[in-house]
Amino acid sequence: MKKVTLLAGACLILLNSCEDAETAMNANERKSSESVVPNDTAIVAGGCFWCMEPPFEKLDGVESVVSGYTGGPEKDPTYSQVSSGATGHVEAVRISYDSSKVSYRKILDVFWRSIDPTDPGGQFADRGSQYETAIFYLDDEQKAIAEQSKADLEQSGKFNKPIATEIMPGGEFYPAEEYHQDYYLKNSTHYKAYRKGSGREGYLDSVWAQDTVIGSAGKYACNRADSDIKSSLSPLQYRVTQQDGTEPPFDNKYWDNKKEGIYVDIVSGEPLFSSTHKYTSGTGWPSFYQPLVDENVVEKTDASHGMVRTEVRSNCGDSHLGHVFTDGPQPTGMRYCINSAALRFIPKEDLEKEGYGQFTDLF
Repeated sequence: MKKVTLLAGACLILLNSCEDAETAMNANERKSSESVVPNDTAIVAGGCFWCMEPPFEKLDGVESVVSGYTGGPEKDPTYSQVSSGATGHVEAVRISYDSSKVSYRKILDVFWRSIDPTDPGGQFADRGSQYETAIFYLDDEQKAIAEQSKADLEQSGKFNKPIATEIMPGGEFYPAEEYHQDYYLKNSTHYKAYRKGSGREGYLDSVWAQDTVIGSAGKYACNRADSDIKSSLSPLQYRVTQQDGTEPPFDNKYWDNKKEGIYVDIVSGEPLFSSTHKYTSGTGWPSFYQPLVDENVVEKTDASHGMVRTEVRSNCGDSHLGHVFTDGPQPTGMRYCINSAALRFIPKEDLEKEGYGQFTDLF
């Protein structure tokens, strides 16, 4: 499958450096346009493309991020044309990534946390259609994942205004002029001043800094001593979580659990999966088509037992959870095959008293 996510965004030019540089640059220095994108590519729009490169380039599994233009009918647009609002294009970034290390859904989660998804008229100080946000899907699977991701955000209660980001079919992507690529590295002082002055930095800090779902490692029991872990777990729980063991199928606590609630790490307590994403896989282990909190589930290559698989571990507790496979149901197509011994189930009626009240709206 061709995986391409499009995030669109525009740059507020605090100085005249972009326009001056554009005049000086030869158009031939631009990265060539590609009508066919490689596998495992995502293109998204989220305002200034200078600001949309860093969040993805820091992500494990991302191989490259290219700033550019997409969404309009004009061929080979320039920065001046797009930034003037005279074309149908938006500023966007194209993300090439290794899907064995990072998922399309994870990329979308990073996207949402890099923008104001409730703004229909641009992003922060950059106003106009050329700065609007969008996800550009390239096939039906991407469309389904994007729509589910947006629906999850809307239902999370994080924002009190509608999510304005559009999900639309992707088209031609035109890489921007070379001086725009990795601008945050080439012109770090100006970039930092723009990011702060445009209002993006302050907004994102205020919205996400105290978030109880994403980046929640500080809330949970990380870095516990082995002796403490061992004394609190059964021999099976310890073998599975600390020694990468596997419990028997059809003979474990949650494989056939149909109650509503969430599953947390038995060691750290960090939220991992939800009954809303659980399904009957026929394997004899609890199976989910996506995590409850992506950032709490880490994927690693596992070359043990003469085969190569993708192991999943908890982020904070570093517990071995199980493995993830690509034979799951839609909308993700993934099967997170998890050991019951690595989990603790919290029924929906106990979420508030157990300290997981933020998840009550799921049910």
